[in-house]
Amino acid sequence: MRRRRLTLGALVAVVGPGLLAGLSDDDPAGITTYSVLGADYGYQLLWVLLLSTVALILFHGLAARMGVVTGQGLIGLVRQRYGVRVGGATLAALVVANIGTTCAEFAGIAAGSELFGISRYVSVPAAAIIVSLLVLRGSFHRVEHVLLLLSTVFLAYIASGVLARPDWGAAAQGLLVPSMPIDGAALAIVTATVGTTLAPWGLSFIQSYAVDKKLRTSDLVLERVDVVTGAVLTGVIGFFVVIACAATLHSGGHSIRDAADAARALEPLAGGAASTLFAAGLIGAALLAASVLPLSTAYSVCEFAGTEAAVDDSFAEAKTFYVTFGAVTVLGASAVLVPTVPLVTILLATQVLNAVLLVPILFAMIGISRDRDLMGRFTIGRPSFIAYCVTTAVVVVCVAALAITAVIG
Repeated sequence: MRRRRLTLGALVAVVGPGLLAGLSDDDPAGITTYSVLGADYGYQLLWVLLLSTVALILFHGLAARMGVVTGQGLIGLVRQRYGVRVGGATLAALVVANIGTTCAEFAGIAAGSELFGISRYVSVPAAAIIVSLLVLRGSFHRVEHVLLLLSTVFLAYIASGVLARPDWGAAAQGLLVPSMPIDGAALAIVTATVGTTLAPWGLSFIQSYAVDKKLRTSDLVLERVDVVTGAVLTGVIGFFVVIACAATLHSGGHSIRDAADAARALEPLAGGAASTLFAAGLIGAALLAASVLPLSTAYSVCEFAGTEAAVDDSFAEAKTFYVTFGAVTVLGASAVLVPTVPLVTILLATQVLNAVLLVPILFAMIGISRDRDLMGRFTIGRPSFIAYCVTTAVVVVCVAALAITAVIG
């Protein structure tokens, strides 16, 4: 019994990086993708979520392992192994993509709050202030505890899916029996599902966060539990978003553009409770991601510059870290408040950049994980190497297919 308590206590001490990085992938862009997947294709493409979850487990686990073993974040390792130019180019692309994605998070806050009759000119600045105070004024453990508490809002999507009264048999078949329409739109949504689940900023965040949490190699087994738990919960939440929309919107022949449309459409089809829970989930998901994305960007910038990057450090000790966090937050929130800013164009361009950036990052991670000078006895073996390569090949095919679809379209 005492040993069990000790193990549970050790697990609680380690939990954080995997859970937050995984759940942050269920941001407004992700919820929108899952909503469209369910509304347009019903239960048919649920198997894509299963494959995406497996990819998330593999590469989030690798990122956490690299951070714990080397004590460095992803961008720092890319610079060390591949040089300043490659590291700088990767950082620049990541920063641009992260700023665009941060705009998406605040746009999600705006859309969700407007469903409750709250103007974006009130909700977005308030959210930006709350997020900034949380990180700038809090200790590492306080920030982590608040973010973990915030992640419980995703239970709203599970409740919303149950209230929609889905066809559980059809859902199980869609999850376990792959089938797919042969058309450009289906190919695009499949690729978007993979891309929104395994995002570059999530890989960067989990590695840097594991370093900031000061995990040791002895924690790797328990950290694996954290990673798997976060990834599986991410897939479960996506599953319930898809079935909520499949059971209502797809069955009724309704088409949507984003997650806010889904929340509106659910009310007459599944009742006010399902609609309210869906909208509340959107706001909570956006707040969590709006906290994590600037953190991920600040970590990456500091890793490349070789400066301090820790939530526990004071402003005087880590100016670059806090200035970067503040700048990304302000830019993301401000863009949503400017009526003339083409948010849709920014978000589409950001998704393309994220997809393009994901491929070299996966290759870089595999290369680093095989580098004995960096990883020592923790270099990955042949079976793991093959698994990572196969997963990367699937992502490459998806990204290439998305690029071809975009060009043809």
